[in-house]
Amino acid sequence: MPFTHLHLHTEYSLLDGACRIEQLIQRVKALGQSAVAITDHGVMYGVIDFYRACKAAGVKPVVGCEVYVAPRTRFDRVHELDGSARHLVLLCRNEQGYRNLSYMVSMAFTEGFYIKPRIDMDLLRQHSEGLIALSACLAGEIPRRLRNGDYEGAKAHALEMRELFGEDGYYLEIQDHKIPEQQVVNAGIIRLSQETGIPMVATNDCHYLTREDAEMQDVLMCVQTGKLVEDADRMRFETDEFYVKSEEEMRALFPNCPEAIDNTQKIVDACTVEFEFGTYHLPEFKLPQGWKDSPAYLRHLCEEGFARRYPNGGENERRQMDYELGIIQQMGFVDYFLIVSDFIGYAKRQGIPVGPGRGSGAGSIVAYCLSITDVDPMKYSLIFERFLNPERVTMPDFDVDFCIRRRQEVIDYVSQKYGKDHVVQIVTFGTMKAKAAIRDVGRVLNFPYAEVDNIAKQVPFDPKMTLDKALVLSTGLSDLYKGDERVKRLVDMARKIEGMPRNASTHAAGVVITKRPVYEYVPLATNDGQPVTQYTMVTIEELGLLKMDFLGLRNLTILDDAVKMVQKTQPGFKLEDIPDDDQEVYQMLSDGRTSGVFQMESAGMTGVCVGLKPKSIEDICAIIALYRPGPMESIPRFLACAQDPKLVVYKHPALESILSNTYGCIVYQEQVIEIFRRLAGYSLGQADLVRRAMSKKKEKDVQRERTFFIHGDPERNIAGCEANGIPAAVAESIYNEINDFAHYAFNKSHSMAYAIVAYQTAWFKYRYPREYMAALLTSVLDSQDKVAEYIAECKENGIALLPPDINESGAAFTVSGSNIRFGLAALKGVGLGFTNAVLDERERSGPFASFAEFCSRMYECDLNKRVLESLIRSGSFDSMGCRRSQLLKVYEQVVDSISRDRRKNLEGQFDLFGGGGETASVPEVTLPDIPEFSRGELMAMEKETTGLYLSGHPMDEYRKQVQKYGAVPISAVMTADEEAGSSQYGDGAQVTLAGVAASVRTKTTKNNSMMAYVMLEDATGSIELLVFSRVLSESGAYLKANVPIVVTGRVSIRDEKSPQLMVDRVAPLSGQRQPAAATGENQVLWIKLPDSGQSFTWLKKLLGMFPGDLEMIVYLADSGRRLKSHGLLHEALLAELRETLGEKNVVLKEKRAETGA
Repeated sequence: MPFTHLHLHTEYSLLDGACRIEQLIQRVKALGQSAVAITDHGVMYGVIDFYRACKAAGVKPVVGCEVYVAPRTRFDRVHELDGSARHLVLLCRNEQGYRNLSYMVSMAFTEGFYIKPRIDMDLLRQHSEGLIALSACLAGEIPRRLRNGDYEGAKAHALEMRELFGEDGYYLEIQDHKIPEQQVVNAGIIRLSQETGIPMVATNDCHYLTREDAEMQDVLMCVQTGKLVEDADRMRFETDEFYVKSEEEMRALFPNCPEAIDNTQKIVDACTVEFEFGTYHLPEFKLPQGWKDSPAYLRHLCEEGFARRYPNGGENERRQMDYELGIIQQMGFVDYFLIVSDFIGYAKRQGIPVGPGRGSGAGSIVAYCLSITDVDPMKYSLIFERFLNPERVTMPDFDVDFCIRRRQEVIDYVSQKYGKDHVVQIVTFGTMKAKAAIRDVGRVLNFPYAEVDNIAKQVPFDPKMTLDKALVLSTGLSDLYKGDERVKRLVDMARKIEGMPRNASTHAAGVVITKRPVYEYVPLATNDGQPVTQYTMVTIEELGLLKMDFLGLRNLTILDDAVKMVQKTQPGFKLEDIPDDDQEVYQMLSDGRTSGVFQMESAGMTGVCVGLKPKSIEDICAIIALYRPGPMESIPRFLACAQDPKLVVYKHPALESILSNTYGCIVYQEQVIEIFRRLAGYSLGQADLVRRAMSKKKEKDVQRERTFFIHGDPERNIAGCEANGIPAAVAESIYNEINDFAHYAFNKSHSMAYAIVAYQTAWFKYRYPREYMAALLTSVLDSQDKVAEYIAECKENGIALLPPDINESGAAFTVSGSNIRFGLAALKGVGLGFTNAVLDERERSGPFASFAEFCSRMYECDLNKRVLESLIRSGSFDSMGCRRSQLLKVYEQVVDSISRDRRKNLEGQFDLFGGGGETASVPEVTLPDIPEFSRGELMAMEKETTGLYLSGHPMDEYRKQVQKYGAVPISAVMTADEEAGSSQYGDGAQVTLAGVAASVRTKTTKNNSMMAYVMLEDATGSIELLVFSRVLSESGAYLKANVPIVVTGRVSIRDEKSPQLMVDRVAPLSGQRQPAAATGENQVLWIKLPDSGQSFTWLKKLLGMFPGDLEMIVYLADSGRRLKSHGLLHEALLAELRETLGEKNVVLKEKRAETGA
């Protein structure tokens, strides 16, 4: 009987298995094997891809998983007892077995995860039906017992498993990878089989395809564990025998056990699982009381919406609505529309902002009447068939944008309505791209950082770039590859792992909603503790499950915040009431003032705005559609035609009504569809199918349709252009133009929905700049560069950013007169809960009259010293006439005084019959007469508590010096077009920057040298500096937090990361040789080392980078010796010492104290 591999790990045993599915099937066929199994470690991620590939190649797929079984129960988590789960291979006999395996694998993540996803014996007892079990590798329960000399325990367990899975459902695995332990285990398994009659099966625990791939799989393991290939003490496979072997090789391993080979075929014959694609499993929409018919209820909702949307009726609109309702019912998607309408309706009733639309769904008038979308498809000539085509039955797909802050509320509502086990987010996989593969392999092969960086940068930027293509396109990479054997080895290894999945994460928006619990259809995993499907979005759709995209759009939150601020002075204001034809707003865009405008603020988009000078939402829609790779090439023609109508030429008059809005240019997919319909007589559904063929470059279909477009196709009732009076030559020319643009043309429905949001943000920026910029700043607090950009925009418009004020600030940024006030909730250490308490108290009892009164009134609201200090340091009490220096001296006394008073009250020292209801007395506070902090210190406090410099910037006083050095703004480097290569600040450019060192972090490299990561800030943005050992030893004294410096170096741009600067030189801007620091005159630094070996060598190198006069005493714990040294007292040095040796082993003492010790 033929042999089949039944224990095999694909690339979905992440960074462990290295059998790529497509290549695996080719290998199996080449070996003459007719079936193969998938048994990834603890997951079923690759099952559907594996199944499809097998079916396409005529290979029988055996679906399974190598699960982890908890030593006790899946709920036990004591490391000493439960840290090492046992392996067990489970294979599916049938659909019942698949459902049981899917359930157990799901429970392994959601209930049993501890180090690994674990099932337990209880689950196996309840869900063994339809499964075949194999005893697994050396990590299985039986091999473990046999290795430990517990033969009787192994026998008892084997008998228990046979009882559980049946006479033909449990097999003892034998493997031979030339590992001594396996010989012991195999002898025990043969004896077990002889004594119990439990059959044996031969497997090879395949982790890679061929013996030559062993090195590649070893590299993958190093990537997973963060080790170097040359590291001696690391996880690795003991031999190179874990590959997909031929039947002859397997029989040669077990000449005395031929039945173990033959049994693989018995198992294959017993296992048949079929997946059904294209059948929909939509959840059932629960109709309101009194309704029994879903189509009737959908029509009822549409009629209500139609009356609201089209109060004057409209024959064309009603005809379109009736047509769409018919198609929706015919295709079986009534419940789908009701489900989407329901959760969007919930969001709107709760005041959760919802986008006007996204994707092709905006082309549906039914969606418009149901308020799923807010774009009138009739007004903007949008096409329903682009969304739901009766001639191509596929699931409709509404992607919905929600306010990013409240998106989760909608997901929670859906979970509650349909059941938590029916609503789950969807997994996505990060794969190893070309550049990342080079960097990963370079790291584990211990290449120098700079060399790997240089090799990776030879790979051209393109999201679809592969290393094979890069070797053809990049002369630099090709030369390195051909001229250096080390580089060739690195690149060849990177080619082997390129494209493999690296990690599983949660899709940003995808959610699946099912009729029955999700695990009955697909297995679950967890990411960050939250359940996710183990199959990707594409697979979910192929299996006929309802997938929704719940997207969070920051700009909806910004608009909502801005509307609420306007409503404070204009209670009746509504976003939907703003006009869409405000020419002053379009003039602002035409002038290039696009900063902060959705979709329009990049340099390229700003340039198109200036060139086009938009006058309508249609113009904005076209800009959004054109500004993408591909169609960008037609922007010059589009702009020229827009500016000079004489340049607009139509190949036939019939095109004018279709292309006039885009100045004679084909921009949208909808225009392509309309050309086919109006000129050649295609139905909208037929036209959309041709458009899809063109966009996917299906040349055979495209050439066939050319004839039908010109001459017609009676079988499909297509008249053709000639029948409509269009000459064949003209029709041919039009078809050629359509074909050129069809794969670039954009979906107008999506573009128009986003154009509406873009216009709304532009309108707010122009008409309510303070409210809008306040909302915008609140939304980007986590982006230093964006905050700097928008503060600069505010300054240009005469709007100042004011520091927080305890009597004026709201929770977020708010309007304060003609300016914007910083919000209290954004202060570090304050938090939203306490901020809301302050706002409630202010609303209830009026503003706070003094610092002491604030403390008294807020004492019962979790006021603590940490919160109070943050408020003082941020300047929140500056308007009360107190200096920050004074309040920082007395705030603890004030809080302690109030605490004592309250305690006395609790002890009964006030009037029992009413005194307790009176306002607590305000403590008297005498402020010390001390000077205020310096301007620099005040700014440092603001930066520390708000993340921003509010009352100025430390660099203000160094402007002349910065000009003298020729330093460029940091924002110029951060916004450079790095991939174009033409920017003067692109990768490798030599630049000089000046700014304040916001943070300094040191690190010991693998070569035992020191380097520092420094975040440098100026008024325009921030950039990370990489300071290596030479520069650090020469200039480390200047790298201190809040110290202004000037640096020169080379710009480094890695993949999609923000630019960094590789520093060559550092100098202080203050003119001093080194910044002010503690001199250490009266101090001594004690350092305790564990030994005089490696740690002592490391310390000598470290101290050599910080030369100075501070006395240091090094205590060697192994010998008890004390050694004297000297160095610079620097926070970077102290941080590195304490991080490496521990706080208690690095102590700074006064010399006097030392003398007396």
